[in-house]
Amino acid sequence: MPPPSNDKDTEADLTPEEVLGDVDTKMNRSLDAFKRDLNQLRTGRATPSLVENVPVDYFGTPTPLKQIASIAAPDARAIIVTPWDKGAVREIEKGLLKSELGLNPSNDGNIITVPVPPLTNDRRQDMVKLLKRKIEDGKISLRNVRRDGLESLRKLEKDKSISQDENRRAQDQLQKMTDGHTKQIDDTGSAKEAEILQV
Repeated sequence: MPPPSNDKDTEADLTPEEVLGDVDTKMNRSLDAFKRDLNQLRTGRATPSLVENVPVDYFGTPTPLKQIASIAAPDARAIIVTPWDKGAVREIEKGLLKSELGLNPSNDGNIITVPVPPLTNDRRQDMVKLLKRKIEDGKISLRNVRRDGLESLRKLEKDKSISQDENRRAQDQLQKMTDGHTKQIDDTGSAKEAEILQV
């Protein structure tokens, strides 16, 4: 027979280390999502990652392009998309046209060719603006994870599971963790901006 449970919910059973471990995992996930998102920002070069997550209406379900086609970039100026289901050619073309990438795909009934022209100066500036938005979104995501971590730590202190000092120490570590992940977002963003502005 299981021991009687006390009324404290399971969060109170966590240690500060477990809270911080959970925060670290979630921040790493946010960082990975941010990096994937940046791969879709257009630079002057054709790369499969530019279009692989473009949503395509596939039988009424928005589906990432990479799940319904093979994608290759034979050179720096074009991407070739080969749908596994020839019936999806039109929808893939529509998805590419609707994306924020400013691409102009064409198809021969079987494969879709996506020319990637060099970026104009205006288009580069648009891409940098979009990049700045994505950087801010990435930081907001980190701040939300930090806020949840803080709430968990405060609750542990309130429930007398940890002392005020332990809470303060854990909060310091939490801030260091947040700063470290924020710096990674800034560094990744700066590298991407340099790539976009490179003529």
